Amino acid sequence: MKRKVPIAVYFVIGQFIAFFLDGSISQTMSGILFKYPNTMVPYLTVLWLILAAFFGNGKKLHLYTWSAVIGFIFDMYYTGLLGVYVFIFPLVVYLCQLVYQILPPNFMSGFLVYFLGITVLVSLGYMANVFIGETDSSVAQFLVNTLAPTLALNLVLLTIVYFPVEALYRTHRQ
Repeated sequence: MKRKVPIAVYFVIGQFIAFFLDGSISQTMSGILFKYPNTMVPYLTVLWLILAAFFGNGKKLHLYTWSAVIGFIFDMYYTGLLGVYVFIFPLVVYLCQLVYQILPPNFMSGFLVYFLGITVLVSLGYMANVFIGETDSSVAQFLVNTLAPTLALNLVLLTIVYFPVEALYRTHRQ
């Protein structure tokens, strides 16, 4: 008899894979992603959380707890600024889940909601860095050199993984 693996196991494994892929992609493709003056940051960790919010059962997956935990780990491992993504990740997941429930559940709605989520994520990160004095770039520089390229990269990544992740969650309904 074949045992069915719970979707929560796939979620946790996928979350850690996405987390480490964020750093690996950034490291191996740093010459392309971080070519002055532009910065493209892959947020596969957030992509995995948001897709889980779209297709999964947030209560069974403990989505907000996981988003805070992975935000804390993300802060410790990647940024060195403890506390920024601990609050931003759950907020972005909540906003995306809320808006996605209002819209018809399809790829275009997911694309729009993810666009909104990445915009909020990157903008709040920028505001936190301005607040603590870690950046001195202007808002115009941020919009053109960081937000726009980051949005473009992450929307391409969403386009690549949206349907396979949807199929994964569809085959493992809670």
